[in-house]
Amino acid sequence: MLVNTTVDETFRQTNLTNESSEYLARREELRLAEIELMQQRERVAEMRRKLPEGALITDYQFEEGPCDLNAGDAPARAVRLSELFTRPNRSLVIYHFMFGKKNTKACPMCTAWLDGANGIAHHLAQSLDFAVVAAADLPTLRAHARQRGWDKLRLLSAGSNTFKYDLGSENREGGQDSTVSVFTRDANGAVRHFYTAHPRMAPDIQERGIDLLAPMWHFLDLTPQGRGSWYASLAYGTKVDAAA
Repeated sequence: MLVNTTVDETFRQTNLTNESSEYLARREELRLAEIELMQQRERVAEMRRKLPEGALITDYQFEEGPCDLNAGDAPARAVRLSELFTRPNRSLVIYHFMFGKKNTKACPMCTAWLDGANGIAHHLAQSLDFAVVAAADLPTLRAHARQRGWDKLRLLSAGSNTFKYDLGSENREGGQDSTVSVFTRDANGAVRHFYTAHPRMAPDIQERGIDLLAPMWHFLDLTPQGRGSWYASLAYGTKVDAAA
């Protein structure tokens, strides 16, 4: 299919006078492709919004520490899934943190995602409820959170419940996976599952399923080097980390 690459001067992205005609034509082609991508994302989001009513969900019980992350880890209290909804007509988004049981060290990529979530948590709170659930025990989870400065995230330990296994973020051997789940409440106040996504989308797509939660990837995609072999680390103090 031939693509019309005539440059629309109305939507030129710069005022540079020394850009070649080839560059301008290719940039215009890219602009049109970016519009198509945006429209496809909107179609996918609409499909997600139109999912039929999901399954009724057990009112799982979690463990939660004090609101002040630096106030220690006691007293711990029990909190139900239904109690994570703070107001009517709001959705609840839960990030399944890949930490605990077989995963004795916190996942670096999950940690990077949650670094970002902590930064925007006050924005998210205007429209939805957000919490982080890990298989790790509460003191271990909160110690990691203190190291990262996660002072705006609601942190929950799954304790002995089957929440993570039921939602597919834990296997029978206790191996963890990064996952995002969304829940709603129906007219009777019962909690229903709405949507869950995992990084693995297909045998040949292993870590792209929740890309939209990770702005790092999108910044890297803006560059001529692209994503390359970069992967998140818990610390970037070594030469290896700096070059990765």
